[in-house]
Amino acid sequence: MNVLIISDSHGLTTELQTIVSRHKQHVDAIIHCGDSELMSDHEALQHMLVVRGNCDHERRFPPDLVEDVNGVRFFITHGHLYNVKMTLMNLYYKAKEVGARIVCFGHSHIAGCEQIDDVLFINPGSIYLPRLRREKTYAMLHIDETNITVHFYNIDGQLLHDLTSIYKTQ
Repeated sequence: MNVLIISDSHGLTTELQTIVSRHKQHVDAIIHCGDSELMSDHEALQHMLVVRGNCDHERRFPPDLVEDVNGVRFFITHGHLYNVKMTLMNLYYKAKEVGARIVCFGHSHIAGCEQIDDVLFINPGSIYLPRLRREKTYAMLHIDETNITVHFYNIDGQLLHDLTSIYKTQ
């Protein structure tokens, strides 16, 4: 299974469509973790699971989503409602509450992933204004029988090897 994860595009449309076009044939789902600053019917967000961020004024986006993709439960949120700039514990408790294995969030604009117990947290960074790195980033999650791999790419589609993380499938 492959899932494309994007966040914090802050009004970018051409770049968003380019990224989706680059990967859409190879993914089972596309997630946008909020702050798209677009309307829910915008063509750049077609076929995406999208949540509302703190900069989104579109009320048709939900604040959170719980989605099963190929038998794996995802909890998707922007993160501002869970204080993600300070701690992941609020997200951890919510993931446990809803039975999620993967948590996708944004808000901090900081690309990274981390596993706490059996919950994997993925922040794809920002394709608009990254923090702690120069590269504008997004993530690709790959799950197979033995491993969960999270690859990060810059906005031009180049793999950022130093951010790649591999975890054992449980």
